[in-house]
Amino acid sequence: MKFGVIVFPGSNCDRDMMEALANDLQQEVIPLWHKDRDISMFTTDDCIVLPGGFSYGDYLRCGAIARFSPMMQSVIRFAREGGKLFGVCNGFQILCESGLLPGVLLRNSQQRFVCKNVFIRESAADGTKPLMIPVAHGEGRFFAHAETVEQMEMHRQIIYRYCDDQGSINTAGNPNGALHNIAGICNTERNVIGMMPHPERACSRLLGNEDGRLVFNHLFGIN
Repeated sequence: MKFGVIVFPGSNCDRDMMEALANDLQQEVIPLWHKDRDISMFTTDDCIVLPGGFSYGDYLRCGAIARFSPMMQSVIRFAREGGKLFGVCNGFQILCESGLLPGVLLRNSQQRFVCKNVFIRESAADGTKPLMIPVAHGEGRFFAHAETVEQMEMHRQIIYRYCDDQGSINTAGNPNGALHNIAGICNTERNVIGMMPHPERACSRLLGNEDGRLVFNHLFGIN
């Protein structure tokens, strides 16, 4: 599996993602410039990553302008053909703005930027170990209409939920007021994934936290 990481103007986590994938996880990584269109080097067995940051300065809405970049036009086609997409933080916002994932990411309930370690757990697996993963966002509060959430629950599209350090899903463990403690979701075909926490920032032993490796293993089968 190859990983392509898109570099938008305003991205500030693209290098973090590339370093984690290449150095910590030993994966092949190709940077992709937002003005380019060619992704012919990727097959549907590969994955394109939309990293965190402030693409295009977060003007209008987070991810609203990036959705129209030349590279995203190719990426949208890639996803519709079955290619894998992974959006983290601002990348998650871009995927929602593109209509590739349901729902929206609203301003945090406390109306403040949040930057800290939080805990998440796999939504579909009771008793799994809570993972400590950093968040850094001002607009991370997932919201969708009740009918949409009901469909997401039915199709098991909610991949991660915020929890406390014991794995309990509660208000105390929710850093932004996200509906149903939703931290990460996928589309019905399960090839497009978005999450607000940053697993790439928790892959190095030098940083004292390698729980992010378990996220990449869970989503893509890599250690």
